[in-house]
Amino acid sequence: MDSATVPLLDDDTVEFGDEDNVKGRFKHPYVTFFHLAFRGAALVVYLLCGLFSNSFIASFIFIVFLHSLDFWTVKNVTGRLMVGLRWWNYIDDNGESHWVFESRKGRVDPGEVRVFWIALVAFPVLWALLFIVALFGFKFRWLLLVCIGLTLTGANLYGYVKCKVGGNKDVTFSGLTNNFMKQQVLQNVVGMMSRSPPQSGQNTNII
Repeated sequence: MDSATVPLLDDDTVEFGDEDNVKGRFKHPYVTFFHLAFRGAALVVYLLCGLFSNSFIASFIFIVFLHSLDFWTVKNVTGRLMVGLRWWNYIDDNGESHWVFESRKGRVDPGEVRVFWIALVAFPVLWALLFIVALFGFKFRWLLLVCIGLTLTGANLYGYVKCKVGGNKDVTFSGLTNNFMKQQVLQNVVGMMSRSPPQSGQNTNII
């Protein structure tokens, strides 16, 4: 299934894999900036929102908005430009959901690669630490907000790790479910076969 082509930041970034080099320290300095900007802003606002506003609802909406911008930017822009990776989903004619993880072989900027992966890994770890703090601090209304940050940043981390270790593989939910069920059935059969029968003279009707 062909995906629609959507212009992202520049006219030379229309086709996946056709990005041109940009002069400067990084090939894509603006993309690198926005890879850090939205997720960094969400974290800073979460930590400092109590100093500027007493409204939980306003802080919640603004932080979720920043998370949404970060999720879309990292998933659709920075991954393909900075490291040549992309993951996406489509529904086929039978209504089955497919997840596609793509990896493009080509020249990438080592500095951008380091920035991309450090930010991609560091922020889910930070949100996980904040989850522990909110949980043991009994800040349950903030716990939901931390879970949203952890989920969205973790989803991009998972998607790009899948691209890195197994690009160009089409994964379906039904296939994953079938494999899981087959594994469970096999484990149950092996467990039943490996059980030793009760020894003679042993009372098997003990209550």
